[in-house]
Amino acid sequence: MSKRIYVGNLPFSASDDEVRELFAEYGTVDSVHMVTERDTGRPRGFGFVEMSSGGDEAIRALNNHEMGGRNLTVNEARPREDRGPRRSW
Repeated sequence: MSKRIYVGNLPFSASDDEVRELFAEYGTVDSVHMVTERDTGRPRGFGFVEMSSGGDEAIRALNNHEMGGRNLTVNEARPREDRGPRRSW
């Protein structure tokens, strides 16, 4: 069964490939999604990794792991909350 993992406090310079390589040490990485700002396309400093194997091991090993001078926050992703319709001002 696939596990979706939240990765926070990523360095803004981190790439999908770097994150994939880091997590691949612990199992099979199915996908990496780095979240970016809608308007500018700049990274927001967090993302999600989907793993079909090794997810629990990756969470244990990489939570508080230093990457690019920052300590990562790594845990199982929670389901997205429905925030209702967006306001337009």
